[in-house]
Amino acid sequence: MDTYLFEEFEGVSAKAWKQKIQADLKGLDYNDTLLWHSIEGLTVRPFYTKEDQTNQQIPLSEDNFNICQSVFVDNEDVANKLAVNSLQRGANAIEFVANKTFDFKKLLENIDSVNTPIYFKLNFLDVEFTKQLSNFTQSEKSYFNIDIIGNLAKTGNWFSNLNEDHEKLAQISSLNNCIAVNASLYQNAGANCTQQLAYALAHANEYLNHFGSSIASKIYFNFSVGSNYFFEIAKLRAFRILWEALLKEYGLFEIQANIFTQPSLRNKTLYDYNVNMLRTTSECMSAILGGTNTIANISYDELFHKSNEFGERISRNQLLVIKEESGFENAQNFADGSYYIETLTEQFAEKALDIFKQIEQGGGFLKQLKEGIIQRKISEAAQKEQELFDTGELVLLGTNKIQNPNDKMKNDLELFPFVKKRSEKTLIQPIIAKRLAEQLEQERLENE
Repeated sequence: MDTYLFEEFEGVSAKAWKQKIQADLKGLDYNDTLLWHSIEGLTVRPFYTKEDQTNQQIPLSEDNFNICQSVFVDNEDVANKLAVNSLQRGANAIEFVANKTFDFKKLLENIDSVNTPIYFKLNFLDVEFTKQLSNFTQSEKSYFNIDIIGNLAKTGNWFSNLNEDHEKLAQISSLNNCIAVNASLYQNAGANCTQQLAYALAHANEYLNHFGSSIASKIYFNFSVGSNYFFEIAKLRAFRILWEALLKEYGLFEIQANIFTQPSLRNKTLYDYNVNMLRTTSECMSAILGGTNTIANISYDELFHKSNEFGERISRNQLLVIKEESGFENAQNFADGSYYIETLTEQFAEKALDIFKQIEQGGGFLKQLKEGIIQRKISEAAQKEQELFDTGELVLLGTNKIQNPNDKMKNDLELFPFVKKRSEKTLIQPIIAKRLAEQLEQERLENE
């Protein structure tokens, strides 16, 4: 076909569009009326044109995204039954979460551990157990969520101490996919998008600096995504650009970021909890269009109910509907060519790179974590977001807007849904995940 639809029409420049908009505003100021400034410092315009296209080549996976089901390991037989059931009902990946060692032969019975991506989130550090587990699975699709820096950031303490933790990780480093960078913590604590990107990059760079560039292929990333739909798409795409750029500085090429994603907990609510399903659906779509490798949805009642079959089935089916009925299968490249998303991606990457350089000039991520600089920056960003929520500018439907006065939750809480006070001593100030609606919800519970 030599000609294209609408080719006979003359193109309209961005300048002409702006002039037309300015005329239609009838005296109102264009900048004050139509430009929006995000908490990241980005200025969002009302329209974008081909002039904004960056044609940035983003190293996205050629494989379709994995639908993952998270299973907590308390009893191996029960956890195995839940995992097998999930795989039979549409999941094609499993995340096992454990606080202590377990019988992995029982846990993985009737599971094809060679061909099924399995993520082991181990909230402990045990060299011998991890090696035995890896030898048993014998799979390049086994991932071990071991993050000694992330544990320090989250708890305020090392598993043992700095030297011993690094020595144990060095012994584990021969395994495939043995290091995770848990950037989810930063998002759930209130860090904005550019901070999340910069901290994830600087966090990973600590491992590269300590263990050498050969460890790069063994690192994978955990991100959480919020409900700012286009921002979250751009965030994940920007991180792939940043990771590729960092590895080039180490002389490494063709190592793509492997990204595991979950919806954020920060914007989830107790009241009108069914709205959580709408939020997670939007967030999962952002993650898929952003190019995530694996996504594990969370249940609408994750905050206040113990793990249950109904909630897990609904969360899994949300992903199945998105993938098989909404046209999101092989959707990694769908955002290519979007002027708005490409512009956001470039801006996120540039701003995050500036923050990353400041961290490195200040002695690195670990040093700034020990000095409390990272915690302070996240706290400042979280407070800005909290103020937007408290004033009603940032809306969580059913919580700070259009409340249902008949909605009662006091007798439905199986889990404590708020930040827990800790009494143990810590080496550094931990980064605490906190939801936006916590204070408002506590007040409503008291008044029920």
